[in-house]
Amino acid sequence: MKQSLSYYITLLIIKLKGLKKSFSEAPINVEKIRKEDVHYPKGKFFKKNKIRTFKVIDSLITEVGLNENSDKLLIFIPGGAFISGPAKHHWDSLKKIAIETNYKIWMCDYPKSPENKISKISENIDSIYNAALEQFQPNKISFIGDSVGGTLIMSLIQRLILKDIKLPKKIILVTPVMDASMSNPEIEEVDNIDPMLSKIGIVSAKKMCAENNDLKNVMISPLFGCFDKFPHTILFIAENDIFYPDQKLAVKKIIKAKINLELVEGKNMPHIWPFLPVMKEAKISLNEIIRILNN
Repeated sequence: MKQSLSYYITLLIIKLKGLKKSFSEAPINVEKIRKEDVHYPKGKFFKKNKIRTFKVIDSLITEVGLNENSDKLLIFIPGGAFISGPAKHHWDSLKKIAIETNYKIWMCDYPKSPENKISKISENIDSIYNAALEQFQPNKISFIGDSVGGTLIMSLIQRLILKDIKLPKKIILVTPVMDASMSNPEIEEVDNIDPMLSKIGIVSAKKMCAENNDLKNVMISPLFGCFDKFPHTILFIAENDIFYPDQKLAVKKIIKAKINLELVEGKNMPHIWPFLPVMKEAKISLNEIIRILNN
């Protein structure tokens, strides 16, 4: 498949921003990565359609929606290597989803590492879902998350199943991190073509988040957990993403678990491509996400 001109422009922008270089450092420069954080969105849209902000434990939740009376909730867990986020591309994606669906959307600004470890972060994600269940029926709740946001969603679902708690209707995972240990030997080859990320910085960030340096704990590496009984799962994976080899392993486990899976594979696509600005392929994928939410 031939890529669009905007695809190459996006890759050039990524290169000029020096993302690959930033993720090739150990220890990773947290302060530098966090310069892209946007904790409070600006602009007319958010001024008009931000319903409220509230706290759940240590997480700041921004509720956005065009219909304050909607009974449908989309919980947005943004990525950021556990050390940063949300960023502008998360808010831009939320805005488009809000305009084209009837969901209330919770943007979840959860605690980050190195100040917080994965158990604290997971406690916050659990509490956010509990807060959602107090206001919405589970079959009216969906999740979306990119990168480690997808990680946190998957590990939440695994805990909910173990505790026999009612599950959300569907989960949309955008190039999630499946295994924080990055021990898959195939990763080395993909590292050479990934335009955005590098194993060195990723592992450094994950070590900042892991408890007792355990990178294979299911809270941070859901690949090692069980996928039985998962809800309807929509999974976007990317061929030129350093996490692609582990995503393929997860797909095999998900298929074996016989859950309802919709798989979208981005040929030559980089990490989190559906949320990237400018790129035609991203707009097509985000429109697909909106179609799925509206079904």
